[in-house]
Amino acid sequence: MGKFVNNIDEFFKFCEENEVEFVDFRFTDIKGAWHHISYRMSAVDADQLEHGMPFDGSSIENWQPIEKSDMILKPDIETAFLDPFTADSTVIIICDVYDIYKNDLYERCPRSIAKKTLKYMEESGVGDDAFFGPENEFFIFDDVRIWSGINQTGYRVESEEGEWSRSTSYEMGNMGHRPGTKGGYFPVMPTDTMVDLRAEMMQVMEDVGLTVMLGHHEVAQGQGEIGIKYAGLIEAADNVQKYKYVVKMVAHLNGKTATFMPKPLYGDNGNGMHVHQSIWKKGVNQFYKEGEYANLSETALQYLGGIFRHAHSVSAFTNPSTNSYKRLVPGYEAPNILTYSSQNRSAACRIPYGSGEMATRIETRFPDSTACPYLCFAVLMLAGLDGIKNKDVPVGPMDIDLFELTLDEIREKNIPQMPHTLRQAVEGLISDHDYLKPVMTQEFINAYQHYMFESQVWPDESQPTGHEFKTTYSC
Repeated sequence: MGKFVNNIDEFFKFCEENEVEFVDFRFTDIKGAWHHISYRMSAVDADQLEHGMPFDGSSIENWQPIEKSDMILKPDIETAFLDPFTADSTVIIICDVYDIYKNDLYERCPRSIAKKTLKYMEESGVGDDAFFGPENEFFIFDDVRIWSGINQTGYRVESEEGEWSRSTSYEMGNMGHRPGTKGGYFPVMPTDTMVDLRAEMMQVMEDVGLTVMLGHHEVAQGQGEIGIKYAGLIEAADNVQKYKYVVKMVAHLNGKTATFMPKPLYGDNGNGMHVHQSIWKKGVNQFYKEGEYANLSETALQYLGGIFRHAHSVSAFTNPSTNSYKRLVPGYEAPNILTYSSQNRSAACRIPYGSGEMATRIETRFPDSTACPYLCFAVLMLAGLDGIKNKDVPVGPMDIDLFELTLDEIREKNIPQMPHTLRQAVEGLISDHDYLKPVMTQEFINAYQHYMFESQVWPDESQPTGHEFKTTYSC
């Protein structure tokens, strides 16, 4: 798996061999959403592929003002792959965004920020390569209805796997096999109804260049996960975009709907995006030291210490939705205590089992898929590099079930916690962002803070909910 083309000449040959009719240029906004513009193949030439195409940056939320709207999409030709879903043969190319006024990578383009982060890591001397392995969980539902207005708000989720469907009448009959709440980990058919759907997703993922390793039902009803191979920071983030696109589209074409929302079901497990990380230098894993706890080096511990010290501001990027914090509560395999442990899934950072240098890595377990992958990976690295710079020491290791600790015990042991709300995370970013400045401009940081308040925090805090009506209407 991997690259289909290496240069512009190979690209045109690839397009000719596959009788390509359209070229789809894609880029990512700060929410992590993909945007695209499609060109006829006959309208694409080598000069455009080398120097880019203009587009209106003012029409992308939280980007350019209208008086400075012209921007450039510059294709990364090595990312080209065939779109498996279009009726006409279409090749997709992932792009970077350039600011024509500064003749440089655009400061609000997440992929550009990730590129600058890699360059900063190299200049710091800590490493010359970094590997990221995201694990994106998802739900597949049969029907989802959402409504919100001045006098109403609500949602309804339907799933044949849901325990609430036990008495539902189906055309082919109700088969009765269901995983139940928190009972969905690794069941076989007929309880696992998504086997064929996941298999189709895995096949299509390989078609678009992902290296697929495994797939399985997750803990919650209707929940699944497909494991793909780790990659360098930029490629790993590109892979997340492709992964989410394939999952959503395969579900859609099968009459289902897929979501990466962190907490769609009250009382059941949520969706995370666990992120495995390691830094290498001249072919040597900088996180590895044989004989130490979990074979972790001092560099790895300092990297962890930086992530934990900056955890509140980091969370504004790794968990950038109000729904994220409905997942980060005890009891649902979602860590909210900032410590590390070998193989322990209740810690914010787990050190996975592995033998030798190649397998040694850290796994941050709190991020979720509402994060823009480029910003998520970049901010984790920037916090970690700052930890190495300042020789931070993380709390831990703690090889106990942290979910069993009471709030009083957490306070007595002075164990730091994740923020409990998005407001706390964004306020953390306001007070703690200097570690981001080697890569991010103050203007971008300010704009991101304002966007988080305006799009997430304030609407969530001001809108009545069904639960509030249930508990306070008769006051």
